[in-house]
Amino acid sequence: MKKGLVVVFLFVATLTSVAQETVSFVAEIANRNGDVIYIRDIRNKPVKEIKLNEKGVFAATFPVEENFYLMFDGVEYAQLFLKNGFDLKLVMNAQNFDASLQFSGKGAEENNYIAQANLLDQKYDYEGLLLLEEADFTKKVDEKINAELSKLNQSKLDAKFIELQKNNVQMGSQGIKQYYAESQKNKRFNNTVAPSFDYLNHAGGKMKLEDLKGKYVYVDVWATWCGPCRAEIPSLKKIEEKYHGKKIAFVSVSVDAEKDFEKWKKFVTDQALGGIQLYADKSWNSDFIKSFEINSIPRFILIDPSGKVVDANAARPSNPKLQEQLDKLLQ
Repeated sequence: MKKGLVVVFLFVATLTSVAQETVSFVAEIANRNGDVIYIRDIRNKPVKEIKLNEKGVFAATFPVEENFYLMFDGVEYAQLFLKNGFDLKLVMNAQNFDASLQFSGKGAEENNYIAQANLLDQKYDYEGLLLLEEADFTKKVDEKINAELSKLNQSKLDAKFIELQKNNVQMGSQGIKQYYAESQKNKRFNNTVAPSFDYLNHAGGKMKLEDLKGKYVYVDVWATWCGPCRAEIPSLKKIEEKYHGKKIAFVSVSVDAEKDFEKWKKFVTDQALGGIQLYADKSWNSDFIKSFEINSIPRFILIDPSGKVVDANAARPSNPKLQEQLDKLLQ
């Protein structure tokens, strides 16, 4: 073999080795929320910061452990599955974040699977599920989980991905069962006097629950980092518009940490959030949050004009059952 050919062979072999030890990630994002995206691990620790390049795309090559990751654009999160050797391209529109995720290249099948699974999960009627009797609830959850596991078993996706996704499905099953148990427990708050709050109002000053006496109060407990919370925003805006001028106040209480106070203020302004936007003084340790034993969000609470709890685990804005309930109360 000629010396020149040996050099070329070694050069190509080196490039191949590098490619196998890193993941290549390119993202084209329309209506982007910023000029930097962040790749974080499942514990939300930074892995890679990717800046917008001169071509108007985000592109980077970096080493990873085969696992799930989060892509954060400053406002929204998307789940990724990354593995060294992947050559992944993402095309999306930040204004229609979850529904627009589309992957191509090596690793696309696994990531498109995640995107579609998460989208279907957002549309699933969990609120209806929580209204079932325990036996029916358990049956429905088990049917859902078994269908998801069967789909994974029949797929030809990456073996590690299947293993990790099965764990996610099982954890999701445990989570919804725990949430069901909590929702049943929360019923004891119904028909009791609601604890008060005295929170900073985004519009200025502070606001107490007593300031809203004479109106129904629909409380949304949320945070800017909470994907399911943000997914409810469009529906909440529609609900607020429908019942504008009625005897009801829509109050959103943020449990964002103190370090994210400015982020909360900016998010409320940038997203033109309506209703009454309040900031819980001690995040999860705020008295109102602790009184309702809230340990997961979003959480919705409906209070009557006298200050009594109508529903300590009210339906989400995206659930038609909320409008049915409000129509009856406000007729």
